[in-house]
Amino acid sequence: MNKKINLVIVTGMSGAGKTVAIQSFEDMGYFTIDNMPPALLPKFLELVTHSEDNDKVALVVDMRSRSFFAEISGILDNLENADDVNFKILFLDATDGELVSRYKETRRSHPLAADGRVLDGIKLERELLSPLKSMSQNVVDTTELTPRQLRQTISEQFSSDDSQVGFRIEVVSFGFKYGLPLDADLVFDVRFLPNPHYIPELREKTGLDKDVYDYVMSFEESNAFYEKLLSLLTSILPGYQKEGKSVLTIAVGCTGGQHRSTAFTHRLAEDLKADWVVNESHRDKDRRKETVNRS
Repeated sequence: MNKKINLVIVTGMSGAGKTVAIQSFEDMGYFTIDNMPPALLPKFLELVTHSEDNDKVALVVDMRSRSFFAEISGILDNLENADDVNFKILFLDATDGELVSRYKETRRSHPLAADGRVLDGIKLERELLSPLKSMSQNVVDTTELTPRQLRQTISEQFSSDDSQVGFRIEVVSFGFKYGLPLDADLVFDVRFLPNPHYIPELREKTGLDKDVYDYVMSFEESNAFYEKLLSLLTSILPGYQKEGKSVLTIAVGCTGGQHRSTAFTHRLAEDLKADWVVNESHRDKDRRKETVNRS
């Protein structure tokens, strides 16, 4: 009797952390293969389906596979219609600057750079992988993640523990001055609200401190916006879950990511936890303080 295979295809930008990712899946009990040629994938899955071995499989498919782009699209279409395979795509990304830095650190050449610059190879790869990224159910930006943090993220998203659910919400605050979170699905801007930065006694605190939180939420426009935002999200979240998305990342931004966005993110995460599995994080909450301390 054939069994159903839970398949994770790990792909993304070269240098974004696929080696760490595949090791993480192995630690979670997945049968793993690094650098699987796409042409061999259907036959491999057929063998696994008829075997008595592990039904959880994670494969790295990337630019090292020469036939990658010629074959991967058709194979993914077939997997989408397969009754005995439940598959997801994990796409790992990072900023161009971070990828260049990693290549310089390891002194490796980019597979698409040939005799050119590493950055040229990165830009070409990003262009070629754009359609695949749009198909991915899970996109993880590893720019600011340590290997340990990446392993934790993958464990949270793909753990087979019965307590894990198939849909999770990440609510993250950020500062626009530091750039948008690359993995954000929905972005909301609260820079139109009064800024606690200009209140001397609040400047060094964050939106997680009660007096800052209370200040941000003391304005009529703050609460009016929040109620509309919560109503919008409550109405659309079931659609994302039904569509099959594993993780929805909601990003709330202000200028520096320290006060307004942090307060809104915390309030939103607390309210959504009543009905959903929610993780709350604050990307830039302490960045200004760290910059001041280094200078």
